[in-house]
Amino acid sequence: MSIKDFYEEKCIVTGRTTVPMMDSRYKGASTFFRCPMVESLDSCDIALVGVPFDGGVTNRPGARHGPREIRNASSMMRTIHHVTKFDPYSVRRIADVGDVTFSSVYDLEAVAEEIYDFYHALRMENVLPLSAGGDHSITYPILKGLYRDEPFGLVHIDAHTDTWGVHKGSKFHHGAPFRLATDAGLIDPERTIQIGIRGAQNTAEGWEYSLAKGMRVIFMEEFMELGVAGVLREISRVIDNRPAYVSFDVDALDPSFAPGTGTPEVGGISTREALQLLRGLRGLPLVGADVVEVAPPFDSSGNTALVGATLMYELLCLLSESGVKNLKE
Repeated sequence: MSIKDFYEEKCIVTGRTTVPMMDSRYKGASTFFRCPMVESLDSCDIALVGVPFDGGVTNRPGARHGPREIRNASSMMRTIHHVTKFDPYSVRRIADVGDVTFSSVYDLEAVAEEIYDFYHALRMENVLPLSAGGDHSITYPILKGLYRDEPFGLVHIDAHTDTWGVHKGSKFHHGAPFRLATDAGLIDPERTIQIGIRGAQNTAEGWEYSLAKGMRVIFMEEFMELGVAGVLREISRVIDNRPAYVSFDVDALDPSFAPGTGTPEVGGISTREALQLLRGLRGLPLVGADVVEVAPPFDSSGNTALVGATLMYELLCLLSESGVKNLKE
């Protein structure tokens, strides 16, 4: 199937063919970026995935509603990037493959296994994933499912390091994904950079783990000193132009820009800085990406969901342009 044909949809009543993403934005079923919802991965290059799970939160729940509201907000996204002039839909077959399903949301280990199964299946089909969470606990099983032969680099944008240990009897929580991923050999800590870290903690365990393992941790104060350009230079140095994953927690943003999240921390980065950061990642060989911790119940304006959709579009452009190896042509 050609790329052009992939995006066309035929009305079952009139037989008329349209391209939904080019039609009025208030029309049609809600999918990510109004991309087709597919029943098979055969002709798909990039899978847009919802992971509606927030059972791993340690503070406010609500991120389970993130995928649905990001889908709704993503109808505001258009096709051609206004800065790079790149159109991801002109070079890749991009589809909404639905949400990860769970047999039980009350068994954290079982949830992690079902997320792993989903992403392992995508990997076996050589399909790149771009995901909407959900809380940050989802990223560990995603990385586990995508793992091939060697640890990935990681660009982690967040207010928190998410490298804490067991919490309230479980290691499967949103404060631990990158400790789990490091201990399992899924990511290379010396090719991991954590950006935007801030906020007082009751224990320094997370920061200390990240630093002891060799991760590059950029606290918000250093971010302001370096500026976006300086941070991008550090990303380039750390990732070393080898396969990497990008994980963006919206609480990296100042709550004035994204109040709808579970663990907000004041003094964060702006949406403008976030866009500059992501655009500065062009050319990195990426294996996947996610946007997590959008909790719509805490933002009646819908702005946080719009921010989440915009970040996903930026990541979609990156994956479409330089996603790493084995994509179907």
